[in-house]
Amino acid sequence: MYTVRPVTAEELLGAAERLGGLLADTVDGGASVGFLAPLDPGAAADWWRALAPDVGAGRLLLWVAYPEPDAESDGGSGADAGSGSGAGRRIAGTVQLRPASTANGRHRAEVAKLMVHRADRGHGLAGRLLAALEAAAVGRGIRTLVLDTETDSPAERLYAAAGWTRVGTVPDFATDPAGAPRATTLYYKALPAADGAPGC
Repeated sequence: MYTVRPVTAEELLGAAERLGGLLADTVDGGASVGFLAPLDPGAAADWWRALAPDVGAGRLLLWVAYPEPDAESDGGSGADAGSGSGAGRRIAGTVQLRPASTANGRHRAEVAKLMVHRADRGHGLAGRLLAALEAAAVGRGIRTLVLDTETDSPAERLYAAAGWTRVGTVPDFATDPAGAPRATTLYYKALPAADGAPGC
């Protein structure tokens, strides 16, 4: 069992080294998340620390998942945040939501850096992280989510199963961790309004 919960700026600083290890594992595993391999865990931790001001200001929302030693302590909460801070526990996964800052885009947000450690894959954790993010987005009045992911990557299957709509691909958008140019695929998802009315 895993607990999924949001993280404050202070908690992010305390978890930076563990998040850096997760990021390094993700990059070394071949995922295209903006870095080249091999990624030094110390540099990865510094990258996380640099996000703390945005998290503190609400410009970036961040969730983490960690293994729950007692399956009952999760309470079968699904994608809901678990109790407790998870301080010191190994971080198994994470995801970010960055709300748009423009006046005409406040109903929109970008999903980024959905990662699950290779040792924790196959348990539906990516789906739980995504579901927690989407529920929080609805609560904030966000009705449109967007993201991009490497074309033909395993992540595409996740987004298709979670009801995301494929928009199209951009060739040679970014390199993979080995430095080879790869296409990226753009997705969006319309969320229901907080009152239950359809999103737009």
